[in-house]
Amino acid sequence: MIKVMKTGNTAYKAAIRLAISTGIILLLPLIAMQYTDEVVWDLADFVVAGVLLFGTGLAYELMARKGGTVAYRAAVGIALATVFLLVWVNGAVGIIGSENNDANLMYFGVISIGIIGAIISRLQPLGMARALFVTALAQALVPVIALTIWQPTSWGAAGVFGVFVLNAFFVMLLVGSALLFKRAAYAEEMPSKVTSL
Repeated sequence: MIKVMKTGNTAYKAAIRLAISTGIILLLPLIAMQYTDEVVWDLADFVVAGVLLFGTGLAYELMARKGGTVAYRAAVGIALATVFLLVWVNGAVGIIGSENNDANLMYFGVISIGIIGAIISRLQPLGMARALFVTALAQALVPVIALTIWQPTSWGAAGVFGVFVLNAFFVMLLVGSALLFKRAAYAEEMPSKVTSL
């Protein structure tokens, strides 16, 4: 009973801490709007940013508790930061052309693959490593598929090369997270091998 109360109290404190942090971060664009015309946010922008920030932080808090190693927590952090950046960039300006280009919808498929992989693996390190390798592969395939379907002229100022470079950045983050999950799985496996000797 006491352990359940401590866990509930810890989760409550984490949620409060996340809400305060999200509010402080959202003050930055609000203050910037007072001094420059370069930042123009409406209520929907603040709501979306708040949900993304709070949701990412809450997901980290919940998932990081699953694994005790530093490698596992770092892998979770990198994976969630990658998803956050992918959604943010895609929603704000779009990766392939503008945010209105239909090719950008494929990135939500990439995120879905990662989520489904996490559910199937039950957040176990080795399963998460595999899920993130598959997600990285899906991320790498998006511009290749887009290049075969959409005309490169609709890819905006970044052009084909810029889109491939940005995708390579996201692929590297996902692979890095997968390698950290693999390391966490190896760290979990080592103590059991030592005790069995």
